[in-house]
Formats: sequence, C-alpha cells, structure tokens
Amino acid sequence: MATRQAWAGWAVVAAALLLAAPGCSSKREPSGSQAEPAQELILDLGGGVTMKLVLIRPGKFMMGSPVTEKDRFDNEGPQHEVSISKPFYMGVTEVTQAQYEAVMGTNPSHFKGATNPVETVSWNDATKFCKKLSKKTRQAVRLPTEAEWEYACRAGTTTRFSFGDEDGALGDYAWHNDNSGDTTRPVGQKKPNAWGLFDMFGNMWEWCADWYGDYPKGAATDPQGPASGAYHVFRGGGVLGSPELYCRSAARLDIAGNLDYAYGGFRVVVSVSAPGL
Repeated sequence: MATRQAWAGWAVVAAALLLAAPGCSSKREPSGSQAEPAQELILDLGGGVTMKLVLIRPGKFMMGSPVTEKDRFDNEGPQHEVSISKPFYMGVTEVTQAQYEAVMGTNPSHFKGATNPVETVSWNDATKFCKKLSKKTRQAVRLPTEAEWEYACRAGTTTRFSFGDEDGALGDYAWHNDNSGDTTRPVGQKKPNAWGLFDMFGNMWEWCADWYGDYPKGAATDPQGPASGAYHVFRGGGVLGSPELYCRSAARLDIAGNLDYAYGGFRVVVSVSAPGL
C-alpha cells in the first residue's frame, strides 16, 4: 500500500511538471484518477515538426536470452533479472530525418525521406542531438540505456520477438533484409509492439547510451553498462543482415561511437523524473 501511494503521489507531481514545461505537451487517457501520469508526451521541435513519445512504466524482466533460444549469440547471456525502477517516455518511432534536421540543421542520411529514419549518424551525433533537444524543450532527452531498450522492446514478453517465437510474422513488424529492398522505409508503417512502439525490429539499428560489455551474473537495477569501453551498444537489427539473427529482442552488437554507420539510427527517451532542465 505504501508503494502504491508513493507512486500515486509521484505521478501527480511529474505530470504537473511536464504540462508546465515549455516545448512539450502531454495527453491523458480517461481514467477518473488524477494520480494517473500522462500516457504520452509531444515534443515541439520547431518548424511544425513534433515528436511523440509514450510512457513506459517501471517493472522487471529477464534481460538477454536463454541458452536454448534459436539463433542466439553468446553475448546475450547470462540471462538475468533486471528491474527498471523509474518510468520514462520513449519515442514511438526512430528519429526521422525531418526531426533530426529540425534540431541539428542538417541531414546526413543517404536514403533521403522526411519520414524515413535518420541514418549515417554516430553515437556522438546521437548524443549531440539529445543535448540540443534537451536545451530546446527543457526536458531530459537522452539515448535509452540498453536495459531500457530491451525492456521496452519486449513489452512484457519473454519470446524471441515481441510477438512470439516464429520468424514467419516478422515481416508484419519489421523492415528487414528480405522485404526492404536494401533501403530504409518511412517509420511507423509496420505493426507496433504491445506498448505502442514501432520499428523496434529492423529499419535502423539503434544506438543505446551504454558502453558495450559483458552482462552481470546476477540481478541488477537500472543498469548503466560499463563505466568505460571502446564500443557502444547497437540494438534492433536493420534493413541489412539476417533478420532471424539480428531482429530479435536480445540481439546486440558493439560499434565504435565515432562511426557514422550507414544503417545506424536511434530513438530517444525522456526521463520523467527530471523535467524542466
């Protein structure tokens, strides 16, 4: 009961602060309870361009894959319990070229299209975008941690994909090597996962905030990855490469943060607990 009351009190404060902050708006779903936090957040990027994010609530999940999972890589283990203790907002799609250009004033993408995901961006570029958007909207915009990314990707599931274990349905949820024509596609055209997130599989590999490293052997709460490293984490798979191998909830790669990878993009999150920067 004490935990529920604490969550309710926190939610009222957080929702009020978000509504008061410039550069953003939020919408509530009818609930009859003032304790419910806003279910989505809309950031105003300027020039008529906006970005929609949805609320991801705290919870626990098993991160990584079991040794019995088909097409598993060794770096997906050991599977371990992770607690996400704080809610956050996550972009419903990868950052588009129009959104990136509205903030950064440039579009580095090879496959041009305003609603296509921005690509050919490094981890350094993605973090610079987050810093500029944070200043513009006075919100704590950042890249997701690897744990937040997988938690949101799974959306409460424990299977290879957020829709089950079978490869056959992947084309309904992802643009990948077998259906993309080796080019990126406009975001949000495939089915979303159960939490309303599109293109978590395929289209663009997505940068995470963490340095790449081995997983812990035990349970963890809000893991941030190693303190330093040579590479950053890439998630989600893209329009090139084996979809069965890389478009899985647990699949992960390590890529140098200064590399402008041709099939690399990102999506952002907003820390609900720290509005009004």
